[in-house]
Amino acid sequence: MGQPWMLVRAAAILLVTRQTLALSDIFEDGKSDKEILDNLLRATRYDKRLLPPVQETVKVDVSVLLLSLASPDESSLKYEVEFLLQQQWFDPRLKYSNQSRYDFLNAIHHHNDIWLPDTYFIMHGDFKDPLIPMHFSLRIYRNGTVFYSMRRHLILSCQGHLNIFPFDDPECSFSLESISYEMKSIKYVWKNDEDVLKKSASLATLNAYLIKNQTLECNWNNNWREDGNVTAINDEDRGCDVCQNQFKGNYSCLGVKLIFTRDRAFYFTTVFIPGIILVTSSFITFWLEWNAVPARVMIGVTTMLNFFTTSNGFRSTLPVVSNLTAMNVWDGVCMCFIYASLLEFVCVNYVGRKRPLHNVVYRPGENPVIQGDKKRDSTGVANEIVSCTNCGPNPCTHTANNGCAAESCLLQVRKKEPPHPIRVAKTIDVIARITFPTAFAVFLIFFFYHYSSYTHSDEHT
Repeated sequence: MGQPWMLVRAAAILLVTRQTLALSDIFEDGKSDKEILDNLLRATRYDKRLLPPVQETVKVDVSVLLLSLASPDESSLKYEVEFLLQQQWFDPRLKYSNQSRYDFLNAIHHHNDIWLPDTYFIMHGDFKDPLIPMHFSLRIYRNGTVFYSMRRHLILSCQGHLNIFPFDDPECSFSLESISYEMKSIKYVWKNDEDVLKKSASLATLNAYLIKNQTLECNWNNNWREDGNVTAINDEDRGCDVCQNQFKGNYSCLGVKLIFTRDRAFYFTTVFIPGIILVTSSFITFWLEWNAVPARVMIGVTTMLNFFTTSNGFRSTLPVVSNLTAMNVWDGVCMCFIYASLLEFVCVNYVGRKRPLHNVVYRPGENPVIQGDKKRDSTGVANEIVSCTNCGPNPCTHTANNGCAAESCLLQVRKKEPPHPIRVAKTIDVIARITFPTAFAVFLIFFFYHYSSYTHSDEHT
């Protein structure tokens, strides 16, 4: 089967060579590129429905030049990429004489009459601009090399880990493939084996922060095509077999991978730093007097309302997902701290207003924990107040080691009085001054370390 095909191809190459030599006079000096192309593309010598008659597989050199990158907003997974797709191949039927004064022929008005690779874009979002002739450039050189470039504007649907938004790095990919010719007929290769895309000197970006790009051969070949098995369905009524031959084969494919990142400075200045300021502002109430009701209520309610307003305004621009994201964790924990500081004030005010037991008098200078229920001697050792029989009806004013004999003294420890409610309220404020800032600092360290390490692990994988 293969030998007759090779003989036909060889005969076609020989015929093209003879026609080129016989018609060399039409390419003399003075002929315009239109006249040359009209003769080259005559129906008797050129058929665009046939592949270029080369001895081996038609090799198409591909290169991509980035022109602009854009994203509608920071939280979007849609990225607009404008690039120049350049394809180059050899077609011996388009050779013309060196006697012509043109180094190349401008064939933009003949692009419908010339064989072009049926390049198809897969794994992308959508095309933004309609395809009109002004988006193409088609040049034909003396030796039959065809240089075909076209501007494309793709809206890519990217993949990102929204559970760690905004610490994720969206990955966008698209690939190009021959829609109808298998690899034995057409093979796409990256020009000069380039590993990365070329960037225009005037590359423009808008909300798109490209950190890495890569060119590769597709390892997901034909995953968009249907199964290639042949299924036979028996139709007894019609007395025939209906065969369904699906469209599949070995097609040449090239891929492009673009990795973007978020502008994390934007999120720090608009989300994280304002959130830290509001949460720490709610802790100021712990240093105010327990009965400073207007000041403490104003600080607590104001910080909560400001945080709700800020988070709701920013949350409206975030992508809608059903799973828990880093922004949800941040908002929830910060609101809990602000609300907890407000509840702490309510608790302190409630405790401080309670009626004291046993008419205990609050002494501001006393230690809030250790009460003055013991007297100390000259050695600094606490001695318990006692009552003894020698004192008579009068209450004892001496200690167990002073004023009466040990055998006549009945040691009686005075019962410890309950702390004053105001003292308890102040103690709660003292504890809150330490626990709340410490807990929030631990949360900040864990939050940023966890999500930054999650990002680095994804990059390595």
